[in-house]
Amino acid sequence: MSVAEVARRIRAGALTPREAVEAYLERIEQVDGALNAYISVRAEEALAEADHVPDGPLRGVPLAVKDVIDVAGVPTTAGSKILAGNVAARDATCVERLRRAGAIVLGKLNTHEFAFGAMTTSPHFGAAHNPWALDRICGGSSGGSGAAAAADLAAGTLGTDTAGSIRIPACFCGVTGLRPTTGLVPTSGVVPVSWSLDTVGPISRSAADCALLLSALTGEPYDLIESVRELRIGVVDELFRRADPAVAAQAHAAVDELRGLGASIESVDVPLLEESGTINQLLMLTEAAEVHLPWLRTRLADYGDDVRARLLAGLLLPGTAHVTGLRARRWFCDELRTVFERVDLLAAPEMPVVAPLIGETEVEVNGERMPYRLSLIPFNSPWNLAGVPVASVPAGFVDGLPLGLALIGRPRDEQTVLQAAHTFQCATDWHERRPPPVEIRTAAPSV
Repeated sequence: MSVAEVARRIRAGALTPREAVEAYLERIEQVDGALNAYISVRAEEALAEADHVPDGPLRGVPLAVKDVIDVAGVPTTAGSKILAGNVAARDATCVERLRRAGAIVLGKLNTHEFAFGAMTTSPHFGAAHNPWALDRICGGSSGGSGAAAAADLAAGTLGTDTAGSIRIPACFCGVTGLRPTTGLVPTSGVVPVSWSLDTVGPISRSAADCALLLSALTGEPYDLIESVRELRIGVVDELFRRADPAVAAQAHAAVDELRGLGASIESVDVPLLEESGTINQLLMLTEAAEVHLPWLRTRLADYGDDVRARLLAGLLLPGTAHVTGLRARRWFCDELRTVFERVDLLAAPEMPVVAPLIGETEVEVNGERMPYRLSLIPFNSPWNLAGVPVASVPAGFVDGLPLGLALIGRPRDEQTVLQAAHTFQCATDWHERRPPPVEIRTAAPSV
Protein backbone atom coordinates (compact mmCIF):
# COMPACT_ATOMS: atom_id res chain seq x y z
CA MET A 1 0.00 0.00 0.00
CA SER A 2 1.03 3.59 -0.54
CA VAL A 3 1.66 6.08 2.25
CA ALA A 4 -1.58 7.85 1.37
CA GLU A 5 -3.59 4.62 1.32
CA VAL A 6 -2.28 3.38 4.69
CA ALA A 7 -2.95 6.78 6.27
CA ARG A 8 -6.46 6.91 4.77
CA ARG A 9 -7.38 3.41 5.95
CA ILE A 10 -6.14 4.09 9.47
CA ARG A 11 -8.09 7.36 9.63
CA ALA A 12 -11.22 5.54 8.41
CA GLY A 13 -10.86 2.83 11.06
CA ALA A 14 -10.41 0.10 8.43
CA LEU A 15 -6.90 -0.63 9.74
CA THR A 16 -5.19 -0.08 13.08
CA PRO A 17 -1.57 1.05 13.40
CA ARG A 18 -0.71 -2.31 14.98
CA GLU A 19 -2.28 -4.20 12.09
CA ALA A 20 -0.34 -2.08 9.62
CA VAL A 21 2.94 -2.76 11.42
CA GLU A 22 2.20 -6.48 11.67
CA ALA A 23 1.46 -6.67 7.94
CA TYR A 24 4.76 -5.05 6.99
CA LEU A 25 6.77 -7.09 9.49
CA GLU A 26 5.28 -10.27 8.02
CA ARG A 27 6.18 -9.08 4.53
CA ILE A 28 9.75 -8.29 5.62
CA GLU A 29 10.12 -11.73 7.18
CA GLN A 30 8.85 -13.42 4.03
CA VAL A 31 10.84 -11.69 1.31
CA ASP A 32 13.72 -9.61 2.69
CA GLY A 33 15.91 -12.68 2.82
CA ALA A 34 15.96 -12.44 -0.96
CA LEU A 35 16.31 -8.66 -1.17
CA ASN A 36 18.55 -7.73 1.78
CA ALA A 37 16.95 -4.29 1.92
CA TYR A 38 17.11 -4.08 5.73
CA ILE A 39 20.17 -3.98 7.94
CA SER A 40 18.09 -4.02 11.13
CA VAL A 41 14.38 -4.40 11.94
CA ARG A 42 12.73 -2.86 15.03
CA ALA A 43 9.96 -5.46 15.28
CA GLU A 44 9.23 -5.34 19.02
CA GLU A 45 9.75 -1.60 19.30
CA ALA A 46 7.55 -0.84 16.29
CA LEU A 47 4.71 -3.00 17.63
CA ALA A 48 4.91 -1.33 21.03
CA GLU A 49 4.92 2.13 19.46
CA ALA A 50 1.91 1.24 17.29
CA ASP A 51 -0.32 1.26 20.36
CA HIS A 52 0.65 4.82 21.33
CA VAL A 53 1.14 6.85 18.14
CA PRO A 54 0.35 10.56 18.12
CA ASP A 55 -2.48 11.85 15.98
CA GLY A 56 -1.04 13.38 12.83
CA PRO A 57 -1.10 13.14 9.03
CA LEU A 58 1.07 9.99 9.12
CA ARG A 59 -0.62 8.38 12.12
CA GLY A 60 0.31 4.70 12.19
CA VAL A 61 2.08 4.68 8.82
CA PRO A 62 5.05 2.24 8.90
CA LEU A 63 8.18 3.74 7.36
CA ALA A 64 11.86 2.78 7.21
CA VAL A 65 15.01 4.89 6.97
CA LYS A 66 18.43 4.51 5.43
CA ASP A 67 21.04 3.30 7.89
CA VAL A 68 22.93 6.58 7.96
CA ILE A 69 19.98 8.21 9.75
CA ASP A 70 19.89 7.94 13.56
CA VAL A 71 17.02 6.16 15.27
CA ALA A 72 17.36 6.17 19.06
CA GLY A 73 18.49 2.85 20.53
CA VAL A 74 19.42 1.32 17.15
CA PRO A 75 22.90 1.04 15.60
CA THR A 76 23.61 3.47 12.78
CA THR A 77 26.12 1.39 10.86
CA ALA A 78 26.24 3.37 7.59
CA GLY A 79 26.73 -0.04 5.98
CA SER A 80 30.24 -0.12 7.44
CA LYS A 81 32.40 -2.22 9.73
CA ILE A 82 33.70 0.87 11.48
CA LEU A 83 30.29 1.95 12.83
CA ALA A 84 28.88 -1.54 13.45
CA GLY A 85 28.46 -0.82 17.19
CA ASN A 86 27.42 2.83 16.86
CA VAL A 87 24.09 2.89 18.76
CA ALA A 88 22.27 6.21 18.35
CA ALA A 89 21.43 8.07 21.57
CA ARG A 90 18.59 10.04 19.96
CA ASP A 91 16.61 10.33 16.77
CA ALA A 92 17.83 12.38 13.83
CA THR A 93 15.79 15.55 13.34
CA CYS A 94 14.07 14.08 10.28
CA VAL A 95 13.02 11.00 12.29
CA GLU A 96 11.74 13.20 15.11
CA ARG A 97 9.54 15.01 12.61
CA LEU A 98 8.18 11.81 11.11
CA ARG A 99 7.35 10.48 14.56
CA ARG A 100 5.66 13.76 15.46
CA ALA A 101 3.45 13.29 12.40
CA GLY A 102 2.51 9.82 13.69
CA ALA A 103 4.81 7.59 11.64
CA ILE A 104 6.31 4.36 12.99
CA VAL A 105 9.89 3.38 12.09
CA LEU A 106 10.17 -0.29 11.11
CA GLY A 107 13.93 -0.37 10.81
CA LYS A 108 17.13 0.69 9.08
CA LEU A 109 17.83 0.12 5.38
CA ASN A 110 20.87 -1.09 3.48
CA THR A 111 23.25 1.44 1.95
CA HIS A 112 26.49 1.62 0.04
CA GLU A 113 29.25 1.79 2.66
CA PHE A 114 29.18 5.24 4.29
CA ALA A 115 26.68 6.27 1.57
CA PHE A 116 29.73 6.81 -0.65
CA GLY A 117 28.85 4.89 -3.79
CA ALA A 118 26.03 4.18 -6.22
CA MET A 119 25.57 0.41 -5.99
CA THR A 120 24.63 -0.60 -2.40
CA THR A 121 26.94 -3.59 -2.44
CA SER A 122 28.46 -3.26 1.02
CA PRO A 123 31.21 -5.84 1.66
CA HIS A 124 30.11 -5.83 5.31
CA PHE A 125 26.32 -6.27 5.03
CA GLY A 126 25.96 -7.65 1.51
CA ALA A 127 24.32 -6.33 -1.62
CA ALA A 128 20.76 -5.10 -1.75
CA HIS A 129 18.97 -6.93 -4.57
CA ASN A 130 16.67 -5.27 -7.06
CA PRO A 131 13.05 -6.51 -6.70
CA TRP A 132 12.65 -6.44 -10.49
CA ALA A 133 15.61 -8.79 -11.03
CA LEU A 134 17.50 -10.24 -8.09
CA ASP A 135 20.79 -10.34 -10.00
CA ARG A 136 20.67 -6.56 -10.53
CA ILE A 137 21.75 -3.71 -8.26
CA CYS A 138 19.27 -1.32 -6.68
CA GLY A 139 21.52 1.64 -7.28
CA GLY A 140 22.79 3.72 -4.43
CA SER A 141 23.63 4.80 -2.10
CA SER A 142 20.03 4.52 -0.81
CA GLY A 143 19.60 1.12 -2.44
CA GLY A 144 17.80 -0.48 0.49
CA SER A 145 15.36 2.44 0.54
CA GLY A 146 14.55 1.94 -3.13
CA ALA A 147 14.16 -1.82 -2.79
CA ALA A 148 11.97 -1.56 0.31
CA ALA A 149 9.65 0.98 -1.33
CA ALA A 150 9.35 -1.12 -4.50
CA ALA A 151 8.79 -4.44 -2.73
CA ASP A 152 6.26 -3.14 -0.16
CA LEU A 153 8.60 -3.65 2.79
CA ALA A 154 7.51 -0.24 4.11
CA ALA A 155 4.84 2.22 3.04
CA GLY A 156 7.58 4.74 2.33
CA THR A 157 11.26 5.28 3.06
CA LEU A 158 13.86 7.95 3.62
CA GLY A 159 17.14 8.14 1.76
CA THR A 160 19.97 10.63 1.49
CA ASP A 161 21.39 12.19 -1.66
CA THR A 162 24.83 13.70 -2.21
CA ALA A 163 25.31 12.97 -5.90
CA GLY A 164 22.17 11.07 -6.92
CA SER A 165 21.69 8.63 -4.05
CA ILE A 166 17.90 9.06 -3.77
CA ARG A 167 17.14 9.33 -7.48
CA ILE A 168 19.30 6.46 -8.75
CA PRO A 169 17.67 3.74 -6.61
CA ALA A 170 14.23 5.25 -7.20
CA CYS A 171 14.91 5.01 -10.94
CA PHE A 172 16.31 1.47 -10.89
CA CYS A 173 13.57 0.16 -8.57
CA GLY A 174 10.61 1.76 -10.37
CA VAL A 175 9.48 4.08 -7.58
CA THR A 176 9.40 7.84 -7.02
CA GLY A 177 12.22 9.66 -5.24
CA LEU A 178 12.65 13.31 -4.36
CA ARG A 179 15.92 15.08 -3.71
CA PRO A 180 14.80 18.28 -1.93
CA THR A 181 16.58 21.62 -2.08
CA THR A 182 19.78 21.48 -0.08
CA GLY A 183 19.06 22.57 3.49
CA LEU A 184 15.29 22.18 3.27
CA VAL A 185 15.34 19.03 5.45
CA PRO A 186 17.79 19.15 8.39
CA THR A 187 20.65 16.66 8.27
CA SER A 188 21.28 16.68 12.02
CA GLY A 189 21.71 13.08 13.15
CA VAL A 190 22.74 11.87 9.69
CA VAL A 191 26.19 10.38 9.04
CA PRO A 192 27.70 12.89 6.58
CA VAL A 193 29.28 12.34 3.22
CA SER A 194 29.71 15.96 2.19
CA TRP A 195 28.39 18.73 4.44
CA SER A 196 27.67 21.15 1.60
CA LEU A 197 25.92 18.63 -0.68
CA ASP A 198 24.05 16.15 1.56
CA THR A 199 20.25 16.08 1.57
CA VAL A 200 17.53 13.90 3.11
CA GLY A 201 14.42 13.02 1.11
CA PRO A 202 11.61 10.52 0.54
CA ILE A 203 11.36 7.47 -1.69
CA SER A 204 7.91 5.97 -2.14
CA ARG A 205 5.40 4.87 -4.74
CA SER A 206 4.23 8.22 -6.00
CA ALA A 207 4.72 11.96 -6.06
CA ALA A 208 1.64 12.26 -3.82
CA ASP A 209 3.35 10.01 -1.24
CA CYS A 210 6.56 12.02 -1.48
CA ALA A 211 4.57 15.22 -0.93
CA LEU A 212 3.01 13.79 2.24
CA LEU A 213 6.39 12.72 3.59
CA LEU A 214 8.09 15.99 2.64
CA SER A 215 5.33 17.97 4.31
CA ALA A 216 5.96 16.06 7.55
CA LEU A 217 9.70 16.67 7.22
CA THR A 218 9.43 20.41 6.55
CA GLY A 219 6.09 21.53 8.03
CA GLU A 220 5.23 23.05 4.65
CA PRO A 221 2.05 22.08 2.75
CA TYR A 222 2.32 20.67 -0.76
CA ASP A 223 -1.13 20.73 -2.31
CA LEU A 224 -0.91 18.90 -5.61
CA ILE A 225 -3.37 19.63 -8.38
CA GLU A 226 -3.58 17.73 -11.64
CA SER A 227 -2.27 20.34 -14.08
CA VAL A 228 0.85 21.25 -16.04
CA ARG A 229 -0.87 23.78 -18.30
CA GLU A 230 1.35 26.78 -19.09
CA LEU A 231 4.28 25.02 -17.41
CA ARG A 232 7.49 25.57 -19.38
CA ILE A 233 9.71 22.47 -19.45
CA GLY A 234 13.23 22.56 -20.86
CA VAL A 235 14.51 19.30 -22.34
CA VAL A 236 18.23 18.82 -21.62
CA ASP A 237 19.10 17.42 -25.07
CA GLU A 238 22.71 16.63 -24.17
CA LEU A 239 21.59 14.10 -21.55
CA PHE A 240 19.15 12.45 -23.96
CA ARG A 241 22.03 12.07 -26.44
CA ARG A 242 24.26 10.55 -23.77
CA ALA A 243 21.70 7.94 -22.67
CA ASP A 244 21.21 4.49 -24.12
CA PRO A 245 18.89 4.95 -27.13
CA ALA A 246 16.16 2.72 -25.68
CA VAL A 247 16.26 4.63 -22.38
CA ALA A 248 16.23 7.98 -24.19
CA ALA A 249 13.25 6.91 -26.28
CA GLN A 250 11.19 6.07 -23.20
CA ALA A 251 12.18 9.35 -21.55
CA HIS A 252 11.20 11.25 -24.71
CA ALA A 253 7.82 9.50 -24.63
CA ALA A 254 7.35 10.73 -21.05
CA VAL A 255 8.13 14.30 -22.12
CA ASP A 256 5.64 13.93 -24.96
CA GLU A 257 3.04 12.87 -22.39
CA LEU A 258 3.65 16.08 -20.47
CA ARG A 259 3.35 18.02 -23.71
CA GLY A 260 0.00 16.34 -24.36
CA LEU A 261 -1.14 17.35 -20.88
CA GLY A 262 -0.56 21.01 -21.69
CA ALA A 263 3.07 21.74 -20.83
CA SER A 264 5.18 23.86 -23.17
CA ILE A 265 8.32 21.95 -24.23
CA GLU A 266 11.55 23.41 -25.58
CA SER A 267 15.14 22.25 -25.92
CA VAL A 268 17.75 23.83 -23.65
CA ASP A 269 21.49 23.71 -23.20
CA VAL A 270 22.82 23.71 -19.64
CA PRO A 271 26.14 25.58 -19.59
CA LEU A 272 29.04 23.84 -17.85
CA LEU A 273 27.13 20.56 -17.71
CA GLU A 274 30.31 18.55 -18.28
CA GLU A 275 32.38 20.63 -15.87
CA SER A 276 29.75 20.47 -13.13
CA GLY A 277 30.54 16.83 -12.41
CA THR A 278 34.18 17.65 -11.82
CA ILE A 279 33.26 20.59 -9.61
CA ASN A 280 30.92 18.36 -7.59
CA GLN A 281 33.74 15.84 -7.11
CA LEU A 282 36.13 18.54 -5.87
CA LEU A 283 33.70 19.36 -3.08
CA MET A 284 32.47 15.88 -2.27
CA LEU A 285 35.85 14.13 -2.21
CA THR A 286 37.58 16.74 -0.07
CA GLU A 287 34.69 17.07 2.39
CA ALA A 288 34.34 13.29 2.72
CA ALA A 289 38.06 12.91 3.35
CA GLU A 290 37.82 15.49 6.15
CA VAL A 291 34.93 13.58 7.79
CA HIS A 292 36.85 10.29 7.66
CA LEU A 293 40.33 11.55 8.50
CA PRO A 294 40.47 10.03 12.04
CA TRP A 295 39.42 6.60 10.73
CA LEU A 296 41.69 6.81 7.70
CA ARG A 297 44.56 7.18 10.16
CA THR A 298 43.53 4.33 12.44
CA ARG A 299 41.19 1.93 10.56
CA LEU A 300 42.15 2.11 6.91
CA ALA A 301 41.90 -1.66 6.42
CA ASP A 302 38.28 -1.69 7.62
CA TYR A 303 36.97 0.15 4.55
CA GLY A 304 35.77 -1.58 1.41
CA ASP A 305 38.14 -1.21 -1.51
CA ASP A 306 36.03 1.23 -3.55
CA VAL A 307 35.23 3.57 -0.67
CA ARG A 308 38.81 3.51 0.59
CA ALA A 309 40.08 4.50 -2.85
CA ARG A 310 37.70 7.46 -3.14
CA LEU A 311 38.49 8.70 0.36
CA LEU A 312 42.23 8.52 -0.30
CA ALA A 313 41.72 10.38 -3.56
CA GLY A 314 40.03 13.16 -1.59
CA LEU A 315 42.82 13.14 0.94
CA LEU A 316 45.44 13.57 -1.78
CA LEU A 317 43.77 16.52 -3.49
CA PRO A 318 45.63 19.82 -2.92
CA GLY A 319 44.41 22.22 -0.26
CA THR A 320 43.20 24.62 -2.94
CA ALA A 321 40.77 22.07 -4.43
CA HIS A 322 37.88 22.87 -2.10
CA VAL A 323 38.17 26.61 -2.55
CA THR A 324 38.32 26.12 -6.32
CA GLY A 325 35.22 23.95 -6.11
CA LEU A 326 33.29 26.56 -4.13
CA ARG A 327 34.17 29.32 -6.58
CA ALA A 328 33.32 27.14 -9.60
CA ARG A 329 30.01 26.13 -8.02
CA ARG A 330 28.97 29.78 -7.84
CA TRP A 331 29.79 30.09 -11.53
CA PHE A 332 27.68 27.04 -12.43
CA CYS A 333 24.74 28.20 -10.29
CA ASP A 334 24.78 31.60 -12.00
CA GLU A 335 24.69 29.92 -15.41
CA LEU A 336 21.87 27.57 -14.38
CA ARG A 337 19.86 30.52 -13.05
CA THR A 338 19.82 31.99 -16.55
CA VAL A 339 18.34 28.75 -17.89
CA PHE A 340 15.56 28.91 -15.31
CA GLU A 341 14.67 32.39 -16.49
CA ARG A 342 13.31 30.69 -19.65
CA VAL A 343 11.73 27.55 -18.18
CA ASP A 344 10.05 26.37 -14.98
CA LEU A 345 11.44 22.82 -15.00
CA LEU A 346 14.13 20.80 -16.72
CA ALA A 347 13.62 17.22 -17.90
CA ALA A 348 16.16 14.48 -18.63
CA PRO A 349 16.59 10.73 -18.29
CA GLU A 350 17.36 10.03 -14.63
CA MET A 351 19.99 7.44 -15.60
CA PRO A 352 21.60 6.59 -18.94
CA VAL A 353 21.09 2.83 -18.47
CA VAL A 354 18.90 0.37 -16.60
CA ALA A 355 20.19 -1.36 -13.47
CA PRO A 356 23.46 -3.23 -14.10
CA LEU A 357 24.17 -6.73 -12.85
CA ILE A 358 25.54 -7.05 -9.32
CA GLY A 359 29.32 -7.19 -9.61
CA GLU A 360 29.37 -5.35 -12.93
CA THR A 361 31.53 -2.23 -12.70
CA GLU A 362 31.26 -1.13 -16.33
CA VAL A 363 28.22 -0.40 -18.50
CA GLU A 364 27.72 0.04 -22.22
CA VAL A 365 26.23 3.34 -23.36
CA ASN A 366 25.85 4.06 -27.07
CA GLY A 367 28.31 1.31 -27.90
CA GLU A 368 30.97 2.58 -25.50
CA ARG A 369 32.11 0.72 -22.39
CA MET A 370 32.68 2.98 -19.43
CA PRO A 371 32.84 2.77 -15.63
CA TYR A 372 29.32 2.66 -14.21
CA ARG A 373 30.10 5.43 -11.76
CA LEU A 374 31.33 7.80 -14.47
CA SER A 375 28.26 7.16 -16.62
CA LEU A 376 25.89 8.54 -13.99
CA ILE A 377 27.77 11.70 -12.98
CA PRO A 378 26.43 14.07 -15.71
CA PHE A 379 22.87 12.92 -15.01
CA ASN A 380 22.98 13.64 -11.27
CA SER A 381 25.89 15.74 -10.05
CA PRO A 382 24.89 19.04 -11.75
CA TRP A 383 21.67 19.27 -9.76
CA ASN A 384 23.33 18.45 -6.44
CA LEU A 385 25.98 21.05 -7.18
CA ALA A 386 23.26 23.67 -7.65
CA GLY A 387 21.30 22.37 -4.65
CA VAL A 388 18.00 22.26 -6.57
CA PRO A 389 15.04 19.87 -6.11
CA VAL A 390 14.80 16.86 -8.41
CA ALA A 391 12.24 14.06 -8.67
CA SER A 392 12.88 10.72 -10.35
CA VAL A 393 9.55 9.53 -11.74
CA PRO A 394 8.90 6.03 -13.14
CA ALA A 395 8.63 6.44 -16.92
CA GLY A 396 8.72 3.01 -18.52
CA PHE A 397 10.75 -0.15 -18.94
CA VAL A 398 13.60 -1.44 -21.08
CA ASP A 399 14.13 -5.20 -21.16
CA GLY A 400 11.72 -5.55 -18.24
CA LEU A 401 13.69 -3.15 -16.01
CA PRO A 402 12.34 0.25 -14.89
CA LEU A 403 13.73 3.63 -15.80
CA GLY A 404 12.98 7.15 -14.62
CA LEU A 405 12.45 10.68 -15.86
CA ALA A 406 14.22 13.41 -13.88
CA LEU A 407 12.25 16.61 -13.28
CA ILE A 408 14.54 19.40 -12.05
CA GLY A 409 13.21 22.60 -10.48
CA ARG A 410 14.35 25.93 -9.15
CA PRO A 411 15.66 26.12 -5.56
CA ARG A 412 12.84 25.77 -3.01
CA ASP A 413 10.29 25.03 -5.74
CA GLU A 414 9.43 21.48 -4.69
CA GLN A 415 5.80 22.39 -5.31
CA THR A 416 6.26 22.65 -9.09
CA VAL A 417 8.45 19.54 -9.27
CA LEU A 418 5.93 17.46 -7.31
CA GLN A 419 2.93 18.87 -9.17
CA ALA A 420 4.44 18.00 -12.56
CA ALA A 421 5.33 14.52 -11.33
CA HIS A 422 1.84 14.05 -9.86
CA THR A 423 0.13 15.19 -13.06
CA PHE A 424 2.25 12.79 -15.10
CA GLN A 425 1.36 9.96 -12.71
CA CYS A 426 -2.35 10.76 -12.89
CA ALA A 427 -2.12 10.19 -16.66
CA THR A 428 0.16 7.11 -16.63
CA ASP A 429 0.48 3.92 -14.61
CA TRP A 430 4.23 3.31 -14.63
CA HIS A 431 4.41 4.08 -10.89
CA GLU A 432 1.66 1.53 -10.21
CA ARG A 433 3.54 -1.36 -11.81
CA ARG A 434 4.81 -3.82 -9.21
CA PRO A 435 7.80 -6.17 -9.40
CA PRO A 436 7.17 -9.89 -9.87
CA PRO A 437 6.58 -11.91 -6.71
CA VAL A 438 9.79 -12.50 -4.79
CA GLU A 439 10.49 -16.08 -3.86
CA ILE A 440 10.23 -16.50 -0.10
CA ARG A 441 13.65 -17.33 1.29
CA THR A 442 15.73 -16.67 4.37
CA ALA A 443 19.00 -15.59 2.81
CA ALA A 444 19.90 -13.33 -0.08
CA PRO A 445 21.11 -15.08 -3.23
CA SER A 446 24.83 -15.01 -3.79
CA VAL A 447 25.97 -13.38 -7.02
